[in-house]
Amino acid sequence: MAARRIFLVLFSALVFTLLLLLTSCPQQKLDDYIPTPYEIEIPRFFPTKLNVPADNPMTVEGIELGRYLFYDGRLSGRTHKDSLMSCGTCHIQSRGFVCGIDHPKFTGGKTFGLTGIPTPHNMMPLINLVFNHNGYLWNGFIHPDNLHPAKRKLEDLVWMGVTAPHEMAGDTNRTVALFQGIPGYPELFGRAFGSKKVTMKNIGRAIAQFARTLISSNSKFDRYLRGEHQLSEVELSGYVLFMTEEGADCFHCHGGGGNPMFTTNLFYNNGKDIIFNDPRDRYAITGDLNDIGAYRAPTLRNIEVTAPYMHDGRFATLEEVIDFYSHQVKQSPYVHPLMHHVSRGGVQLIPIEKSHLIAFIKTLRDDDFLTNPAFSTPAVFPDGSTQNLMPTWVSVPTVQGF
Repeated sequence: MAARRIFLVLFSALVFTLLLLLTSCPQQKLDDYIPTPYEIEIPRFFPTKLNVPADNPMTVEGIELGRYLFYDGRLSGRTHKDSLMSCGTCHIQSRGFVCGIDHPKFTGGKTFGLTGIPTPHNMMPLINLVFNHNGYLWNGFIHPDNLHPAKRKLEDLVWMGVTAPHEMAGDTNRTVALFQGIPGYPELFGRAFGSKKVTMKNIGRAIAQFARTLISSNSKFDRYLRGEHQLSEVELSGYVLFMTEEGADCFHCHGGGGNPMFTTNLFYNNGKDIIFNDPRDRYAITGDLNDIGAYRAPTLRNIEVTAPYMHDGRFATLEEVIDFYSHQVKQSPYVHPLMHHVSRGGVQLIPIEKSHLIAFIKTLRDDDFLTNPAFSTPAVFPDGSTQNLMPTWVSVPTVQGF
């Protein structure tokens, strides 16, 4: 009998402890969890197929949380002012969500992490990602169906950025624990995902939702296509050059006209080099010899403000890029067949043609996108902070005066 009483006492204590844990845990499910669906408004002439995974549908609450997290410097898992870093530290709206060549800390647009380790490749702009189904990064490493065993999605870029030594050099457990304790955030996670428990998975899901809203569709050229604006004779001349093989021959890789993304999101060796030793080119993903020295064709939208250019940032100006494609393209066994003019070193544009082409390319600048308050740093963070939670060494340039 005594043994039975002891067992009952211990069993009762165990049940009480479990009930206490269940009722006190912040991760308990919310019975009134009803997120608000968010429908992406597809601009005229844009693709209708969206890259939104089934396990992370777009919601108003998820996007709101994602915007806070995108700009919160505590994403690094730290609170010391000189150790803060977020997506928004380097992805600056006024520069098409790259850091920009005029950044006061990242000289020439060359980024590095909290450790000082340089970022392997030049930044890619966060523009119209929701329409891209061919993978992310210069080599397409982030793709659920690629040949690499990782098979990752846009959501995975978040934890990768937190842990990468050339970015935040942090620890996801520390980041999760920090946000769990910041007033206001558990409630936002609850409204977005039905649980007040902060997880790295849901941090990635929220930021990915916000990133998918970053749609640029109101440049001067967009308004021209919609019949709302007329291009100048010089800009139209540049457009003809852009769209013809006998001209600048840009459209094969960068689209245009019927492809308003201004990229195919495919990968090309564009004749920059004859020696290839980058362990992060497209070949590193596919193992296909034809992909040696190949990289994604980036979008040309807002290209005026996203210098430096190419995967390694070797060109500082659009003029340098046009000169390269005109006279400096190099022949190699791996140059892409669409580089039709490689045998003569490039398309051989003359100065007036170069100026017309650049005039057209500048019509792809979308100032509404570069200044949209829905994409900008929140004025107040969930814990009531009104400051931009960025490192003291980062000073964000503005679009004015560029």
